[in-house]
Amino acid sequence: MYRPSPNLVQRVHTAQRIAAVVETLGEEGVAPSRALAGTGLKTADLRAPDTRVSYKQVETAFRNAIRLSNDPAIALRAGRRMHVMAYGMYGYALLSSPTLAQGIDFTAKYGRVLGMVADVVFSRTETQAIFSLEALLSRNPRDDIYRFALEFAFATCQTLSKDIYGRPFKFSALRASYPAPPHARLYRRIFECPIQFEQRANELQFDVSWIDRPVADMHPNAHAMAGELCEQFLEDSDQGGGIAADIRRILVERPGRFPNIETIAAELSLHPRALRRRLEAEGTSYRDLLADVRMKLAIEYLRTTQMTNDEIAARLDYSDAANFRHAFSRWTGKSPSEYRGG
Repeated sequence: MYRPSPNLVQRVHTAQRIAAVVETLGEEGVAPSRALAGTGLKTADLRAPDTRVSYKQVETAFRNAIRLSNDPAIALRAGRRMHVMAYGMYGYALLSSPTLAQGIDFTAKYGRVLGMVADVVFSRTETQAIFSLEALLSRNPRDDIYRFALEFAFATCQTLSKDIYGRPFKFSALRASYPAPPHARLYRRIFECPIQFEQRANELQFDVSWIDRPVADMHPNAHAMAGELCEQFLEDSDQGGGIAADIRRILVERPGRFPNIETIAAELSLHPRALRRRLEAEGTSYRDLLADVRMKLAIEYLRTTQMTNDEIAARLDYSDAANFRHAFSRWTGKSPSEYRGG
């Protein structure tokens, strides 16, 4: 599927890809100032949550890595740093996808918004699921930056897949359109699957059965990742401590699939009636806490992402967008579109 070339100079992407390259070069003793040469960025910019960069700046950092690194596989090493936490609320939304198939569709839809360095198209056959990738920084498979971007994207896809599916996940095949690089033997060790170069397309394949697994089988580490992603915006609510803070944390660590009070009580080794009494003593209730978590997540989604009301509703465990809109208006006095616009 054809997509127009991206705007290479518009600064709308987070700096995580550049940060991954800088950190990887740092392991070789390369100073951040050298890794960032020509990007117009400083080390402090990489830590600032409001920093936005362009594809051109990402390309400059990639070219610096090609020039400065002694490791021909540096793109693979840097791409493996791109865990789901690196994508902020988009990462949380990915973990909150109602089904794994929807999570894949979400990644493909928002790839450019996330600043991914390759467009991703997903397809499936009866036995195989297929990610087809095309580099955004170059269209020439024999260009070093083309290969670097694809290696970074291949490694990123593997990291995200293992974050979501768990460490046992493996691709069944990797096909690349560029010639075999000098470090081609490392591919087999990293991806643990058959590798082919100079192919007609760039593809990652895996067994389609992974997609059809129930959401309940999601990698348990996803809960910890979700908590880390949302720690900052829940910090004020948690300052009071008590059982309410524990419940907020449990709710946030179950992205898109909020447990009921009975489940939470069992996790806290309490009878549901005892839990309700303790919450009442703290001046709140399970229903109020759930509404508070949903409201804060909704605000963050509206403030920091381009997700639609339907997508937000699904990830907040609402049956449809209308119910979400009514709830949001009740919380804030504004509709989601009014809040986002103003």
